[in-house]
Amino acid sequence: MTKYLNWKGIIYHSFEECKLSIKETIIEAESVITGKLEDKAYTVNYKIQTNRNWETLFFKINSEINGHTKSISYSGDGNGNWNKNGQPVNQFTGCTDIDISVTPFTNTLPINRLQLTQNKQADIRVLYIDVLEQIEKAASQKYTRLSPGAYKYENIPNDFEAIISVDQQGLVTDYPNLFKRLDH
Repeated sequence: MTKYLNWKGIIYHSFEECKLSIKETIIEAESVITGKLEDKAYTVNYKIQTNRNWETLFFKINSEINGHTKSISYSGDGNGNWNKNGQPVNQFTGCTDIDISVTPFTNTLPINRLQLTQNKQADIRVLYIDVLEQIEKAASQKYTRLSPGAYKYENIPNDFEAIISVDQQGLVTDYPNLFKRLDH
């Protein structure tokens, strides 16, 4: 199955075109994001591969910000063990998911991986990539399933939270004040 998704980034002044392919053994997302935030004109291309349980096995991000390019890629085992350029990256051990700042797609990864029932919550650690600031760090987050189509997302410590709306496939349709899906 292949699905095409488009998001408008509200604060990022961006537009994202994402191709999601669900295959027999892997799920793959390939996306292009263009935008301008303050003095930063940018294009971001990412590719994410997960197994059928939505456990991240590989990601690559190519970015160009005001003409400066950067590429990063990691491979993982889906259980929070990461390699970069074939070498273990111990600072991200235990980060089961990734979170790319300029896209709501990466919220789909823990939403679908966790399979929370209503009113259940889970604390997770993620490998957070702030593409525009070029920061890679471990971060703690919490997801609480409020209803079949709504999740409460929180940073830990809680300096940000939002109620994220998703469709039946766990794909973000509305992330208030940040992202709005255009094709649902």
